[in-house]
Amino acid sequence: MEAMDRLMKIMDTLRGPGGCPWDMEQDHKSIMKCLIEETYELADAIEGDDVEILKEELGDVFLQVVFHSAIAKDSGKFTLDDVVNVLCDKLVYRHPHVFGDASVRDSEEVIKNWERLKRKETTKTARESILFGIPATLPALLAALKIQSVTSRVGFDWAAPEGVVDKIKEEIAEVQDAMATKDPDRMEDEIGDLIFSVVNLARLLKIDPESALRRTNRKFSRRFFEIEKAAKAQNIRLTDMPLAEKDRIWDEAKHLK
Repeated sequence: MEAMDRLMKIMDTLRGPGGCPWDMEQDHKSIMKCLIEETYELADAIEGDDVEILKEELGDVFLQVVFHSAIAKDSGKFTLDDVVNVLCDKLVYRHPHVFGDASVRDSEEVIKNWERLKRKETTKTARESILFGIPATLPALLAALKIQSVTSRVGFDWAAPEGVVDKIKEEIAEVQDAMATKDPDRMEDEIGDLIFSVVNLARLLKIDPESALRRTNRKFSRRFFEIEKAAKAQNIRLTDMPLAEKDRIWDEAKHLK
């Protein structure tokens, strides 16, 4: 625990007398956005498959845990040790098939037991719905996946991906109907239904929709960059390049790695 002790001493120094004015001024809410940003940077590092960057970004995320714990300690609420001990207790409680005498057939049953045990915990029992534990601040795509995953564990789910494909076709037709009305609210509503159904399909195919969309975003950006390079090489503005030329370059870029 030498590294942990070193980290806590550094944090205590930063927030203590003669420390860093910025660190001393922070509270839970003021640094909340930092945790969100660092989490996304960690996700990028994981997808980038660079061990050194991954190590650095894991440290940045861990710093947020330490920072929040230091703030709580200074106000006499809890310490980092308390956070770790609560986590340890939770892990032991939610893995009775490892630390107890329960048995499971596979990882799917592990997840079902995990959710069942969560609902028994004192901090969860007051919730009127199993959906109330899903953070309102989650990105909409991730929230949709979480909603569908939670409800599927109590039997509210599609029997097969093919059924969702039919649902997507139905939702596309409804989007087209909404477009004909030119009603913004109705179009937004139907677009939302369509995206929700696509997330459902990804989940049933065991594909992370967030990861899939990030992959497409990177692919689009990489191909569009080729169009930008061509415009620069021709010394013309992008707006002056004919669409047919852009499409040609785009098609060529599909074959680039």
